[in-house]
Amino acid sequence: MASFIDYEKWHDQQLQDPEFITELEKLEPGYQVARLRMKLGLTQTQLAEMVGTKQPSIARLENGEGSPSLSFLEKVAGALGAAVKVQLIPKGIAHAIQEEKISGKYQS
Repeated sequence: MASFIDYEKWHDQQLQDPEFITELEKLEPGYQVARLRMKLGLTQTQLAEMVGTKQPSIARLENGEGSPSLSFLEKVAGALGAAVKVQLIPKGIAHAIQEEKISGKYQS
């Protein structure tokens, strides 16, 4: 019999690991694209056509592979009826935000 893993417990444990948070942040844009795309009932191919690219480009974005350009993210966001938000923050503040994310106090 397979053992059951409580997602919330697992997730809370993972958020204690700075490496996990770093990797999670890398995936965030792709996660948001996939979430919005699915919410709109679009396939990767349909979204690619709307953006003027090929399906593998959307798949790479959603999988967190590579570093998409800001202009590409803006095209994708526009096709999804969304906007891109970019923030530049001093490293000390970035570290404090990461600590708050670990403790669950940070809200973007």
